[in-house]
Amino acid sequence: MAETPFSLFLCSVSGLIGPKRRHIVDKALHHRRFVPIPVEHHVDHVKINGNLGERDQRNIVEHSDPGRIQKDGHIVAELADPVHGFLVPVMVVRRQVVPGQRPLDVAANGLLPALAEGPFDEMQKEIEVTNKFPAEFYDLAIKNDLYRFSLPEKYGGWGMSELEILKVQEEFSRGPGGMRMHLHYAADMNWRILDDYGSDELKAEYMDKFQDKTIFTCFALTEETGGTGADLHTTAVRDGDDYILNGEKWLISHTDCCEFAYVFAVTNPDSDKDDRLSGFFVPVDTPGYEVVPMPHMMGCRGAGHTGLKFTNMRLNKKYLLGKEGQGLEIALHSLSVSRAHIAVSNLGMAQRMLEISIKRAQDRVTFGKPIVSRQAIKMKIAEMSTWIHALRTMVYDFGKDYDNDPHGEYIEEKAAMCKLFSIETVKMVSDEMLEIFGGVGYFEDNPYGPVERLYRDCRAMFLEEGAPTVQRITIARNTVKHGGALKYLD
Repeated sequence: MAETPFSLFLCSVSGLIGPKRRHIVDKALHHRRFVPIPVEHHVDHVKINGNLGERDQRNIVEHSDPGRIQKDGHIVAELADPVHGFLVPVMVVRRQVVPGQRPLDVAANGLLPALAEGPFDEMQKEIEVTNKFPAEFYDLAIKNDLYRFSLPEKYGGWGMSELEILKVQEEFSRGPGGMRMHLHYAADMNWRILDDYGSDELKAEYMDKFQDKTIFTCFALTEETGGTGADLHTTAVRDGDDYILNGEKWLISHTDCCEFAYVFAVTNPDSDKDDRLSGFFVPVDTPGYEVVPMPHMMGCRGAGHTGLKFTNMRLNKKYLLGKEGQGLEIALHSLSVSRAHIAVSNLGMAQRMLEISIKRAQDRVTFGKPIVSRQAIKMKIAEMSTWIHALRTMVYDFGKDYDNDPHGEYIEEKAAMCKLFSIETVKMVSDEMLEIFGGVGYFEDNPYGPVERLYRDCRAMFLEEGAPTVQRITIARNTVKHGGALKYLD
């Protein structure tokens, strides 16, 4: 069987477990190295009752040694020393490019960055011209479970914590900006809005379809004639069991590859309070839904951006998200979390910029000495590294807070702080990178990496999910409310 990155392998054995061995297994589970799934296991075969898809079921590997999980002769993991008559329970082991490693392990061992800086970087050369992702990109993302990893287990995902998701995203953000934009959205708002605010009926029908990109969404909030908050002009008028939507959206990402759109519209035009808007989960094949082309972007190419136009678009009330009048709350909470994902995207890019800057500084010789030994260059590297470390600390702090309480008191404030500081960090780091490279950094082809593309790509994130001024307004509002205090988890 050919190796598949990020595939799941199942070890099925049966028997009794003593207290000591149970302690070993529980400890493994606590450290998230193994995740159990509901199965019926027998001596001669395995029957899966869990959420694994057909492709994963085909990847089941049977092992002769009950104390070890093996693949192609390599030990993936040892659950316990084999004891005659006491066999290990059925476990699922996450395997990525190297057997036995979950996405987080792959990130730590440099294998996920290898995907981002290898195949993804290579296909980006064509994407820079066509501004369109090839089918190969989506296939590779599916094969590597980059749509699946952030989903809860009940929907066929891996049940990772927010902190783990952020750490994985940091690594694939080292690649092309457009792919980062697509994959960071896939790991967050793409499925999370429906999970948080969709009806039980909608979730039962669609949530498990996110794991392999059977469905994808776009987030349609911004308008050319308004903004991204309460001052929207798109309307949704109730008509029996339906809503009739009219209006336009602007600068909407992922419209070229989505099956549904999260659309926000005015349902209570007479209100000047937070209940003015409502959110909807709109199938893009609904009559009256139209995509309006926009020019190519400076960077992050391949991620489709267009306008949307709704003309007498009739939508059944079952597609309402949450309650009528809850739209602003849904939008702001979703943006808060996504801002932290923008921050970790900037972190991944800044880290790569620092690394290639150091390599260039070590190789570039002037007056008989590599410029990395020059005090001026050392000051730049020290500044870059310090800001990157500070940003990583902020992002990890947010992840811990979110895992403790997704609607916690400081979530919105800390997310805005993360995004604001990440903008300043990646701006400074990219400028210093270009100075360290000198003129050669201004050219497209560079043996150290895509310096000029990184410089362009990172600037899109100054604006995604709100410009710096928006972040400062959000931070100031919350800081005043909290009397200048922030709380941290132990």
